[in-house]
Amino acid sequence: MVEMCITGIALEATSRSPIVLLSDPAGRRQVPIWIDQMQAINILQAMRGKAPPRPMTHDLIMEILKVGHLQLDRVVIHAIENNTFHAVLQLRMDDGSEHALDCRSSDAIALALLSRCGIWMLEEVVSNASMPVDADADAEDTAEFRRFIDQVSPAELIRRAGLDRTAEDSRGDDNGEPYGDSPPPAPDTDADDTP
Repeated sequence: MVEMCITGIALEATSRSPIVLLSDPAGRRQVPIWIDQMQAINILQAMRGKAPPRPMTHDLIMEILKVGHLQLDRVVIHAIENNTFHAVLQLRMDDGSEHALDCRSSDAIALALLSRCGIWMLEEVVSNASMPVDADADAEDTAEFRRFIDQVSPAELIRRAGLDRTAEDSRGDDNGEPYGDSPPPAPDTDADDTP
């Protein structure tokens, strides 16, 4: 396994979809994971250490773990199937027992940032999904996305994402997908973790 670090958030060149970039320790390989704008905002806030005025979902999960005497030891991105990354949360209870919970990789990354635990990836996944690093282009994309996030209001972001439905319609189904007709993802952002 390889402990990865978050290089930043970038925008995919053609679709302008946000991508979280994970790098290997040597900084020679990056693994791009496509995410949606709300996931990008959550990850950026966690990277910056900004606490929202009210708890967001990932903050709530961290509180539940704390109250339940569970510690997030690390997250492991262990597979890529049909262009979707698969991750698990490695949890430890006070009695020393361990549990692994299946998780979307974007949620795993956000929780890892909040808990300050490691983000690990199987070498096979790194090898199959990585690309060579172009640091200058990555810095430019990250700066552009941060400018976008700093200038957009939460209401505007919700409107752009097509999430301005009634509370009943926006609950989502058992897979976390919103009900109703949402705008088509680009590229396959509903799959969350597309390379």
